[in-house]
Amino acid sequence: MRPFSPARSYPLQFLIYLEWGLLLVVALGEIPPFLVYQLPRHPWVNGVGLVLFTLLGVRSSRWIVQPTIVTALEISLIALMSFVGNLRLFAVLCIIFIVRCCFRFTPRVCWMLTAGTFCLCLLIQVHRLQYLTLPNLARNPDWLRLIWLSTSLLVGLVLVFLQLLLMAAIAEAKSREQLAIAHAKLRQYALEVETLATVQERNRIAREIHDSLGHSLTAFNLHLEAALRMLRSHPKEAEKLLLEAKQLGKTALNDVRQSVAALRSDPLEGQSLAEAIAGLATDCQRMIGVRPMCTIQVDRPLPASLKTATYRIVQEALTNLCKYSAATQVTITVVLTHQLMVLVADNGKGFDPRQNTTGFGLQGMRERTQALGGTFELTAALGRGCQILATFPLETVLLEEVPSA
Repeated sequence: MRPFSPARSYPLQFLIYLEWGLLLVVALGEIPPFLVYQLPRHPWVNGVGLVLFTLLGVRSSRWIVQPTIVTALEISLIALMSFVGNLRLFAVLCIIFIVRCCFRFTPRVCWMLTAGTFCLCLLIQVHRLQYLTLPNLARNPDWLRLIWLSTSLLVGLVLVFLQLLLMAAIAEAKSREQLAIAHAKLRQYALEVETLATVQERNRIAREIHDSLGHSLTAFNLHLEAALRMLRSHPKEAEKLLLEAKQLGKTALNDVRQSVAALRSDPLEGQSLAEAIAGLATDCQRMIGVRPMCTIQVDRPLPASLKTATYRIVQEALTNLCKYSAATQVTITVVLTHQLMVLVADNGKGFDPRQNTTGFGLQGMRERTQALGGTFELTAALGRGCQILATFPLETVLLEEVPSA
């Protein structure tokens, strides 16, 4: 039998005081003489039995004892005091016993114990009817049967009502306990969600800084390097590059000053996706002297989040390409069919992906793609260029209606 809870783990505190009061009533009931029953009494058996019965209820939760053993000892003490010591208020002990069992075992086991306790009460009543000494009752056996039947029904109804009452109290206590646990878990989950949201927001801001400010500073640095190389041989071209670098520096400074407000703005600035990517291709041509071949085939509206992600992926891919690739051919493909495909490929010197797994730019592109339910693939090898492919499912493409790209 699996215990429901420890013996003294009562969810209703007043039941403990009720049990003590009933035990006191049983003890006081042994003091005055009774006139109806002339029973052979053994007060010392009842005294010792009541002490042991009380101790089992008070100490059983502190002793390392199985509830089954404690329950067997208690029912044995009730039987001993009732048949040997002829305890007067044995029915009160049965009530206390049922109360204790309800907090030790499951409801099914408790109903079995209640039925067994009721049968024990019937046996005790039959045993005591032979000592009934009223003359009128002795001459009329029907009265004896009536007393036995009415007393048995009363005891049975009390035990059943007590069982139902305690089951309701236990169910309510368990519901409150589970509700408290659920509230504690909910608070914990809320804290975890808040922490996760904070981390995601930090990552998003970091990606925005890396994509916007990093792109501007990379172009700024490349313009300065080109201007220094051409300063003596082509001063006019160098001056032009310096003016462009100055403009890029202003753009980068403006991004820093705008901070979060700039991070939340639309990077396309009202342009269509094709126009924005064409601007990135122009910047790439200025930096490395290679004009990317662009293929943009998008014939339906795209969500703003998807347009932004596509733009940022192309921007980051071109930034890495200008810094490290040394490519002579660059291809940008954005095609919408049953899914949106974003492809940036070059024939540069490439790299080993196994040795470049922590790059923040690559990580940002991967996170952007996965955040919209897409898949991100990187194909690169030393001397064989690099290919970045991001695909988004049709569900993401049709997420909302916005102006056409």
